[in-house]
Amino acid sequence: MLPPPESEEWVVLGKISGIYGVRGMVKVFSFTELRDAILDYSPWLLGPDRHAYGLEEGRMQGEGVLAKLVGVDDREQARALIGQEIRTARAHLPELQPGEFYWRDLLGMQVLNQEGQSLGTVKSFLETGANDVMVLDDGKGGELLIPWSDETAAGVDRDAKQIHVDWQVDW
Repeated sequence: MLPPPESEEWVVLGKISGIYGVRGMVKVFSFTELRDAILDYSPWLLGPDRHAYGLEEGRMQGEGVLAKLVGVDDREQARALIGQEIRTARAHLPELQPGEFYWRDLLGMQVLNQEGQSLGTVKSFLETGANDVMVLDDGKGGELLIPWSDETAAGVDRDAKQIHVDWQVDW
């Protein structure tokens, strides 16, 4: 399978975080909701040049993910990949159901409370275990943290690039 054309939109799925053993296996920090779901994508496109690596094998090891990439056969080859982002083409991601979003699609959207006051723009998201947290750039050099839950996220308008939340400026 060849990588998609240069015009394709890329999605970062994780990154190579270390090496494991002597056969060239790598430790993977996965950004996918289920950590081992990253193993469902192949090839992995690594680094700024998006070099394609096929996935020879992969598995969960404790809380982490291990992978063996085609052509990476020893510790030194694996070590050279540490820190590389793992990408795939957006077209390879599963179709979303209505009301579902990839976080990356929400980045840069304006966030308004129910009174129409702008709280800022989405800068990033944090996984905390209890609730995910939306991190906003408040436009004044600061950040605002808003829990991302059914109670706070009142709606997303993709066309207007706005997120409506049940949240007050002074909370």
